[in-house]
Amino acid sequence: MRPNEKSEGDTYWHSPLEQPFQVSGLAWFAQERKYRRLPTLPTHAIPEAVDQLAYHPAGGQIRFQTDSSSLSVKVKLKDKANMVHMPATGQCGIDCYVGSPDSIVPSQYGNTTKYDITLTEYECALFTNWDSKMRNIVLYLPLYQGVEEIWIGLDEKATVVAPSNYASKKKVIIYGTSITQGGCASRPGMAYPNILSRRIPLEFINLGFSGSGKGEPEVAEIISQIYDPACLVLDYEANCVSTELFRKTLPEFIRIYRETHPITPILVVSRIRYAREDLTPHLFKDRTERKQFQQSLVNELREQGDSNIYFFDGTVMLGDKDFFECTVDGSHPTDLGFMRMADALEPVLKTLLL
Repeated sequence: MRPNEKSEGDTYWHSPLEQPFQVSGLAWFAQERKYRRLPTLPTHAIPEAVDQLAYHPAGGQIRFQTDSSSLSVKVKLKDKANMVHMPATGQCGIDCYVGSPDSIVPSQYGNTTKYDITLTEYECALFTNWDSKMRNIVLYLPLYQGVEEIWIGLDEKATVVAPSNYASKKKVIIYGTSITQGGCASRPGMAYPNILSRRIPLEFINLGFSGSGKGEPEVAEIISQIYDPACLVLDYEANCVSTELFRKTLPEFIRIYRETHPITPILVVSRIRYAREDLTPHLFKDRTERKQFQQSLVNELREQGDSNIYFFDGTVMLGDKDFFECTVDGSHPTDLGFMRMADALEPVLKTLLL
């Protein structure tokens, strides 16, 4: 199928690779035109698991405006939905958010793709028979599955124009874990970086790698190549394997990043509480040790003259009341958990960014 090819039912299918559609949240998309979160040929060797997870376009957004009364998508995935603790809508689905033409970031939830999860290709209508008026549209891409192709179906005579510009060209970069990537949100728009992207009018880059974002220096070098950073959030404690390894990787990661971006704000975030900490004492002990290390490291760097590095205590992100009810499996948040994380981080980021 070619861009703008007419199909049955007076629907025109458009490729997001073509203007006026814009793809954001994927730092190397402009150069490579791939739904991928890291460069295909990185300048430094990266772990195989990270390389494969980079094909999951978590945080990727397709942005445009249209007066179409209907919107459908055709999606070709790299593989089938296969997770037991995360809905297929979150792993492989696409969320649609809508707003007025003057909105920078649409914040009204519209719909989520629903399809036969035994398939790797699907077509789904996100809305039909709406009033034909101009709307700002954002489509959030799947969190935990690779995407090979996407096509957007609109009315035959619909107008399509570029989306509103962000408040600036700077980007919020979040490096972290499966939680950062979006596990186990029920749909893409509920991953905490995506929630924050609707509240802060900047491009967000999600570099959470499930079980594999461990603060490797090679990854730090590649992240340093992302131009115009507004802020770097480091939220990878839960992947650190051991406190001893964390003590080695975190200072080096920061040092590497500071060589290229000496004054960009860096926010070091300790991990959320796990649901079973009261029942499994070593989980509490590990988290407390690592939180103290992160806080001490940030204080030390500030004393050495780095006034743009900050620590945020992730213990508070799920709240004090019923925090153990905010996860799917004891560690990965539900939508409620992600909303609480975004609520906690939003004012901190706004202080650093705006």
